[in-house]
Amino acid sequence: MGWGLSLELAGLPLRQRTAVYEAAEAAGFTDGWPGEVSGPDAFTQVAIAAMATERMRVGTGVVSVFTRGPAILAQHAAALQELSEGRFWLGIGSSSNVIVERWNGIRFERPLTRVRETVEFLRSALAGERAGPGGFKLDQAPEPPPPIAIAALRGRMLRLAGALGDGAWVNFLPLEAVDKVLGEVAEGARQAGRDPADVEIFCRLFCLQGEREQVLPLARWMFTSYATVPVYEQYFRWLGYGDEIDPMVQAWRAGDRRRAVELAPERLIDEIFLFGDARAQRERARAFQSRGIDTPVLLVIPQGQLTVEGWCQLVESLAPASD
Repeated sequence: MGWGLSLELAGLPLRQRTAVYEAAEAAGFTDGWPGEVSGPDAFTQVAIAAMATERMRVGTGVVSVFTRGPAILAQHAAALQELSEGRFWLGIGSSSNVIVERWNGIRFERPLTRVRETVEFLRSALAGERAGPGGFKLDQAPEPPPPIAIAALRGRMLRLAGALGDGAWVNFLPLEAVDKVLGEVAEGARQAGRDPADVEIFCRLFCLQGEREQVLPLARWMFTSYATVPVYEQYFRWLGYGDEIDPMVQAWRAGDRRRAVELAPERLIDEIFLFGDARAQRERARAFQSRGIDTPVLLVIPQGQLTVEGWCQLVESLAPASD
């Protein structure tokens, strides 16, 4: 089983992050995966981590198949596989209408098809073959081709991840819903004639530093900002939480953002976020592993601005070897 660090280090300049990544590797983290929302892009963060470490796998967790074309994704993947000396994973997903349409002006259409076609293109291109109708071919294919992890929320995309991915990337997952989500990945693998055990499961876990009551307002805001995005709203309804999120969603749609945050369901927040001291957060992450998550990826959210030394100490406290 792996133990990952989400490479976003809030407030820490990119040039100062190498020491933290080095400390994470030394403390036992096996993986480093950055997300990509409105901060630094994922590929730059992976490049920094690849240069700072020697053993950790590094991957994008995740980048959108809409905002970069498949040829560009293949070029990024080939470059980072070379830079990391074979430790790179390409994590891709459809993202959301907010990021794709509102922020980038690209139509968010047929995401399942877009992901499937992108994976098919990438498999050919990264193997050194001509890919797509245009016949794109890399000047130098990576050896070996990097594995591909597919981000997924609901049934069809989860089954696609099981059918086509080397890994499946899940996010904002309640502990009690792990079986339902992983069951869909396994079903997709079986339908494709694959062993479900061959699909590695990655899950980003949100680790809020501080006592629960101190950081609960932040968790409420984070949950509301996610669960009111259409793809995440549909995800939580698919999981069976429609009644719990309805009051929050209705307040949000009515324009009452403050009331929506107040109505964020506390029980569901407790299922998703990691609270407490470092030991409590490690134990909670292991609870996800015991349910079938192969590699938890900890997104560490500190209180206030940290120095490099503060980040190193915090990351080391969350490492598996800290027990």
